[in-house]
Amino acid sequence: MKAIRKQRLYLVIFIISVASVGVGLLTYALRENINLFYTPSQVMAGDAPEDARIRVGGMVVRGSVVRNAASLAVTFDVTDGAAQVPISYSGILPDMFAEGEAAVATGRWTATGVFAADEVLAKHDEEYMPPEVADAMLQAHERKAASSESDKSKLGEGKAAEKVMLVNPLNPPGSETSVGSTNSVPE
Repeated sequence: MKAIRKQRLYLVIFIISVASVGVGLLTYALRENINLFYTPSQVMAGDAPEDARIRVGGMVVRGSVVRNAASLAVTFDVTDGAAQVPISYSGILPDMFAEGEAAVATGRWTATGVFAADEVLAKHDEEYMPPEVADAMLQAHERKAASSESDKSKLGEGKAAEKVMLVNPLNPPGSETSVGSTNSVPE
C-alpha cells in the first residue's frame, strides 16, 4: 500500500469511529429525555414500565381531587373512560386544572400502584384537549360501546337493543354522539 492510500484509510477509519462514538453518546443522553404517553387503560393493564419517566393523560375524575392542607401535596384520578389511574403530585397545579377537565401528568409509575407526577399540565382553554388524550378517550368509548353491543347481543335477539349515548370529548358539554343500534322489537 502506498503511503497516501494508507493515510486516507486511517482518516476514514478515524471519522467512522468518531461518528459512531458520537451517535452512541447522543443516543445514551437522549434516552433519559424520552417521555412515552400512556392512557390510564394501558397503565392499569400493566403496559407502562415501572420507574421509567412516562406521561399519563385523561380527564380528571370529578370528586377525586384531595388536597393536603399542610402542604402542596395533592392526589387525584384521571380516566380515559375505561380505567382510572391515581396520581400524586406535590407542587402548584396549573390555573386551568379542574375536575372534569383534561390533564397530562409526567412522572413515574410506582410499585405501589400510584403515579408519582413531577409535572402536571392542564388544557389551556375550554375547547382544547391534548391530541393524545382525545384519541385515548375516543378509543376507550369505542371499546366500551363495542363491548356493550356484544353484551346486548348475548342477551338474545328478541330483546330490544338500547341506544348508547357517549359524550364526545372533542365537542362541548351537552353534545352527544349516538353509538349502537336503536332497533326495537314491535309491541
